[in-house]
Amino acid sequence: MSKLFLSFLVFSILPIFSGCEAQTNPSQKLPVKTATGQAAVSQKKTYSEGNDYLIFERVRLLDKQGFSTPQEASSLLLPKGWKNDGDIIWNGPGSSCDGIFGWLKAASPDGKYSFQRFPNVVYVWTTDPQQQQFYQNNLGNSSNCSYRQPMDAEAYLRNVFVRDELGNAEIVKVEPNQSVVQQMQQNNAAEMQEMKQYGAGHTQFYQSAVNATLRWPNGDEGFALLGVNIVEIGVPNTYNGTYSKMYTTEVTKRTIFKYPSGKKDEAQNLFSMIMSSIRTNPFWQTATNNYWKSVRARKDVIHREKIRQIDEQTRQIGNRAIQKGNERLKTMDLEMRSWEQQQSSQDRMHTSFIKTIREVENFRDETGTYEMSSSYSNAWSRSDGNTFIMSNNPNFDPGFVFKDQNWKAMKKVE
Repeated sequence: MSKLFLSFLVFSILPIFSGCEAQTNPSQKLPVKTATGQAAVSQKKTYSEGNDYLIFERVRLLDKQGFSTPQEASSLLLPKGWKNDGDIIWNGPGSSCDGIFGWLKAASPDGKYSFQRFPNVVYVWTTDPQQQQFYQNNLGNSSNCSYRQPMDAEAYLRNVFVRDELGNAEIVKVEPNQSVVQQMQQNNAAEMQEMKQYGAGHTQFYQSAVNATLRWPNGDEGFALLGVNIVEIGVPNTYNGTYSKMYTTEVTKRTIFKYPSGKKDEAQNLFSMIMSSIRTNPFWQTATNNYWKSVRARKDVIHREKIRQIDEQTRQIGNRAIQKGNERLKTMDLEMRSWEQQQSSQDRMHTSFIKTIREVENFRDETGTYEMSSSYSNAWSRSDGNTFIMSNNPNFDPGFVFKDQNWKAMKKVE
């Protein structure tokens, strides 16, 4: 997470990722017993991937910079055959834009469907004329941090995101997401407790989040979502007793899903399945949170004591937290699989976004319970936590189609 020097609080986390490869199966002329123990229905003799069912495979995003060896930061399910790319970028303490910034993009083999999550961005603004020049000179115009006035989620979508990242797409519809706002408010309440340790006062939070429907000149359509958290801090002037205001604006969860015109229902199914499958590794999250908390604590000491300390000392403090995280990560291989099998995502803000797309269902197999999109009525797994098949065709059975008895039907549970 990112923490700018005077605000003591901004977190920039990764956060953290889209058709389908056609596959035609040979005709089956006689009903046989399937993996589910039921006779297969022979009315439809062929099943095609992408039409009757979809295979989803888990993709893992590795943090290759923050630890002695690459560590898994997050994972998600993508349709089989989709191409994907992503990275976790660390800007270390002492840089003009310190923090962790993650991104991921994926697309179907034909490029007609795509999913992209952009890194968080942070804007700083102050009403103090003397400080304005300082931030303009030090922040510059990096891709992750810059000097810009605060704005809410809809203003950012219309004036920045669509223009700079989305090729001037037409905004068809924008809706506020109040459930996400409520989760942001809860997160801010927790952040305020840490800020109080540093003596921060006169602080206000402003939260907003939106879901949007977009259209591009070539006929493509898409969904977009994002959240904006603004922190306003009153900075006292000890000489004249007045206050200036310092604003830190963090834009998070910047996500876009594009699809061909006329395929909205299919796109919603895919988008909700991908979003509901995203899992952040809690061990990685804890280790990185502890690192940046140590950095913020050290910065506060420097500020209070007015002593100039070199950044290497700050890194050493943080590195001790990372070392402890490394020791924990070496022994957590089995535990890492368990966090993917939890009934719900640990990122409640992320979960709130999912619920505005489509609801979710809990499916169980031998390895545990998985939260998946309710857009599909049937699910199968190979009991490895990595590969799933989703379908709305009541006659489809992968054990029958693929002659593979390792596919087992998953049960819906509460």
